[in-house]
Amino acid sequence: MDLLTLDLPELRKVARGKVREIFDLGEHLLFVATDRISAFDCVLPNAIPHKGAVLTRLSCFWFSQMDFVANHLVTADFAKFPALLHRYEKELRGRSIIVRKARPLTVECVVRGYLAGSGWKEYQSVGTVCGNKLPSGLQQAEKLPEPIFTPSTKATSGHDENITWEICCQQIGRETAERVRELSLRIYLDARTYAAEHGIILADTKFEFGTLPDGQIILIDECLTPDSSRFWPADQYAVGQSPPSYDKQFVRDYLETLDWPKTPPAPVLPEEVVRKTSEKYLEACERLTGVAPTH
Repeated sequence: MDLLTLDLPELRKVARGKVREIFDLGEHLLFVATDRISAFDCVLPNAIPHKGAVLTRLSCFWFSQMDFVANHLVTADFAKFPALLHRYEKELRGRSIIVRKARPLTVECVVRGYLAGSGWKEYQSVGTVCGNKLPSGLQQAEKLPEPIFTPSTKATSGHDENITWEICCQQIGRETAERVRELSLRIYLDARTYAAEHGIILADTKFEFGTLPDGQIILIDECLTPDSSRFWPADQYAVGQSPPSYDKQFVRDYLETLDWPKTPPAPVLPEEVVRKTSEKYLEACERLTGVAPTH
């Protein structure tokens, strides 16, 4: 079933993001990935079939691959969910996880391995990406000499904004900043290698970290999904042009053809755009994990 919104009368909803509904379970939280999709900071009225299940499956897959960093996942096994949730199996199974509570850091941890998106625009203008000086003469989508850590703010509404390393250190403390930079770069490099073996280029990605009451830093939210990453099919990649991608770029490209001011309410997507977007998410999941959600 497609899921655009969810309320659970037995539980207090603590947050509603662009994609996720988050409920309080006492010691833990329940994360539910809906099939909502956003573009230009507007949530669109259509559901993208299987999207929430893809995000959940991919996040759990990547969490299981990384034994060098703790994460917030408690369980994705619906059979282990509290009994009060069992009546909502149709809505929750496959798209929900139970997680540890953590205090989110106030920065997004972005790693860029290729020159794309806002980084490409900044480079064209001043030759830097978030204050990182890059060699001259680089082209769009070109692989960087080394991946770079480019933190951003976490906006509650509107766009996140890129910040310099020094501002990042001021916001979360230098020791914490150095630790999440180290973790982010290692996760990216490991994931990039794995993805390349499966025909996908991991161009860039963003992570969120939080702290437990004892001060331990853990990886939270989603991890290496098409919503948080730029995935390119390796067999269609070429330097000097924007490659096709396994994310919502297909939706953005369609919306750019409309006379729409990019403010709510967002327009309804044609069925063909919805179908192709769903197919892109499913293909990325199957390539990376070997299995794509079918329910």
